[in-house]
Amino acid sequence: MVNLEWYRTFKEIYETGTLTQAAVALYSSQPGVSVHLNSLEAYVGKKLFERTSRKMIPTEEGKILYECIIEPLNKLEIAEQHFKKTTQEKYPSINIGMCSELFQLVVEPEIPTLNFDLVARFGDHSELIKDLNNGLLDLVITPQKQTDKKSIIDYVPFTKERIVLIAGVKTDVSLVMKHIEANDWKELERELLKNTWYSSSNEMEHFRRFWFENFNRKPTFKPNYILPSITSIIRCLNNGSGFSIVPDFLCQDEILTNKINLIWKGKVKTENTLYFASRGDSKNKKELDVLQNIFKTKMKNVAQHLG
Repeated sequence: MVNLEWYRTFKEIYETGTLTQAAVALYSSQPGVSVHLNSLEAYVGKKLFERTSRKMIPTEEGKILYECIIEPLNKLEIAEQHFKKTTQEKYPSINIGMCSELFQLVVEPEIPTLNFDLVARFGDHSELIKDLNNGLLDLVITPQKQTDKKSIIDYVPFTKERIVLIAGVKTDVSLVMKHIEANDWKELERELLKNTWYSSSNEMEHFRRFWFENFNRKPTFKPNYILPSITSIIRCLNNGSGFSIVPDFLCQDEILTNKINLIWKGKVKTENTLYFASRGDSKNKKELDVLQNIFKTKMKNVAQHLG
C-alpha cells in the first residue's frame, strides 16, 4: 500500500520545484524527502521528475499523477484543519444519523436555534449503528434495535410511526373506500392492484409489511415508480393521483391541508417504534438532550394532529 506521506512529499516537490524547499515545507530533511520520492517512483514504476542541478522538472507521468492526487490531498488538508483538536474550540460538534425525511421534518427547521455544531448523515440504519458503535456518531434515530451483548449503545424508545395508505386527491378512491367500509379485503386488494403506485428504494420494507399484515400475503406487484425518498413521493402525489404506503407523520401537513388523502390505516396496525440510539459513554449529554427534546416535541404534535 502507498504511504500517504509519499504523496504529500511528491506534491511539495512538484509545487516548490526543489528537494530543499520541499523539505522546508514539510519540516523534514532533504534525505528524507529523497527517500519518499524514490519509494513512490519505485512503487509506480515510472520516473516522476527529471533531476537538474537547479530544479526538479515533472515528467508527463508526474504531471498526470499530480492532477490525480491534488484535489483529494487538498480536501484531506481541509479535513485535518477542521477536526484538529484545539484548546480554543468554541462549540461542541454533534454527529447524528437518521433517514433524510426525518431530518428534513424535525431537525432542519430547528438548526438556527442550536448552540452547537451539527453534522448530519443519512444512510442504512445498520451502517449508522455501526458508526455509532465506533464513535463516529453521537446519536442515531432508528426503528431497529440491535441486540449485541458487547455493544455499549443505549436504545430509548420515544415514539411510534404508523404506516398508512395514502392517495393523491385526484385519485378516484370510491371503490376502494366502498370495499374498506364493507371489510371486503379481497376486493379491496383487487381494486388497489389496478391503480398507479409509488414507493421509495429505502422504504420498500414498509410497503411489503403493510401489505402482508393486511392481506396475509406479500405484494404480487412492483410499484410503478420507485423514487429516491418518501418526500419525492409526497411531492408527486401532492394534488396528483396514485397510491403509496408511508409513515403517517411524514405527510402530516399535506393530509391536514387536503393535498393528500389518508385512505386507510389498515385493519391491523402496522407500526414501528423509533429509538434514540446513543453511546453510554457520550460526553455530549447536554446537546443530545436538546436534540431528543426537539424530536419528542415534534412527534407529540404530529400524534395529536393525526389522532
